[in-house]
Amino acid sequence: MGYNSVFAPALFEEKTIIVTGGGSGLGRCTAHELASLGANVVIVGRNPEKLEKVVGEITEDGGKVVAMTCDIRDEEQVVSVVDRTIAQFGAIHGLVNNAGGQYRTEMKSISTKGFEAVVRNNLTGGFIFMREAYTRWMEEHGGAIVNIIADIWNGWPEFAHSGAARGGMLTLTETAACEWAHSGVRVNSVAPGGIASSGFDTYPPEITERLLEYAEKVPLPRYGTEAEISAAIVYLLSPAAAYITGTCLRVDGGAPNRRQTWTREYEAKNIPEFNGFHRAVTPEVLKRR
Repeated sequence: MGYNSVFAPALFEEKTIIVTGGGSGLGRCTAHELASLGANVVIVGRNPEKLEKVVGEITEDGGKVVAMTCDIRDEEQVVSVVDRTIAQFGAIHGLVNNAGGQYRTEMKSISTKGFEAVVRNNLTGGFIFMREAYTRWMEEHGGAIVNIIADIWNGWPEFAHSGAARGGMLTLTETAACEWAHSGVRVNSVAPGGIASSGFDTYPPEITERLLEYAEKVPLPRYGTEAEISAAIVYLLSPAAAYITGTCLRVDGGAPNRRQTWTREYEAKNIPEFNGFHRAVTPEVLKRR
């Protein structure tokens, strides 16, 4: 049994795509789908053990993947990954800027050091990867970049540092889409809402309780799947999106459209989910629902 992608087999045959944060969660799923579609996948992350586990999974499934340990906040390490990728595969056709992370705290309690660390992780690191992939390959050959942001619309209370960084990545995406279009480089973003992934199990109990209440507040009242995010990324990387650049594709069940005056008066029905990821694991916290 392999990845059950909705996209055509061999869609990315002989294409090389870098996926940051590829050792877990959305990055792991995306790497699996891209590899199942024939891509040479380069997964990037700080934890070599996690990366090697994903390499083992994809290799066992018949895909082509290499792991490169890298802290995306370190310019020299990013340059090394880009150069090594070009040296090994001869090209970089796609980049998925997925790596990031944050912690919960009120804005008044965020230290300057903490704020800068989250911004560097969720914005600066992605910028460095975009710039180096562009100047070292895509400027002369074209390509596609997909930046993963978040459901930041209307602000993100208790995550001000990450909200600011993700908002910056949104406008960075729009700027790069304009500046780099002449080189045949498309730059788009994907904004996940509440997605059931391994990240759910990293939050403290008070956040866990909120997560368990989240789905019923969404117009499409469920959590999204990792495969639904991966499908959005794959689409934006694909030739079918050849005239799409500078856009943000929300994958959030309509969460930002819920207004204070709205309540769901009817029982939800006909709300299917897509989960083509054959190695998907349900977060432990959701097993307790």
